[in-house]
Amino acid sequence: MAEERENDGIEAAESKKKSKKSFLKWIIVVTVLLFAGVAGFGGWKYYQSFVAGEKKAKEDQVARIGDVWPMGTMIVNLMDGNGERYLKAVIQIETSGPECISELNMLKPKIIDNILDLLSSKKYRDIVGFEGKQRLREEISMRVNNYISKGRIRYVYFTEFVIQ
Repeated sequence: MAEERENDGIEAAESKKKSKKSFLKWIIVVTVLLFAGVAGFGGWKYYQSFVAGEKKAKEDQVARIGDVWPMGTMIVNLMDGNGERYLKAVIQIETSGPECISELNMLKPKIIDNILDLLSSKKYRDIVGFEGKQRLREEISMRVNNYISKGRIRYVYFTEFVIQ
């Protein structure tokens, strides 16, 4: 009887060890699966944001390219001195859509007159350098946007810009 109790005690101890080992194995398996699932989900989200970011960048590049309206060559005397300096600029205007082009073509004489007045009112020091050209672009864009109603001017390009 004592031996039975001893055997029962040993079996019970072994049973507890096996159940602890089995429980520990399940905890480890669940932890590994949970970690793998979280890592997989994080990787998938990162991949999706990376791919979506590339697609969005491509869409932005396509969306940024608008129709270009050639304004033509402008030659004006600058306000410096006795009209000794002149400016020759070839201007191209990027619009928000093709509906702007037809409106700009109808208003071309008014727009060119206004831009010629703007350019001839400038001094050499006003338009020399990067900042001067940027201010001039903004002024041209603002003036042309005042004339049109069907769209907006996105950017003004100087394809030639000569001061002499």
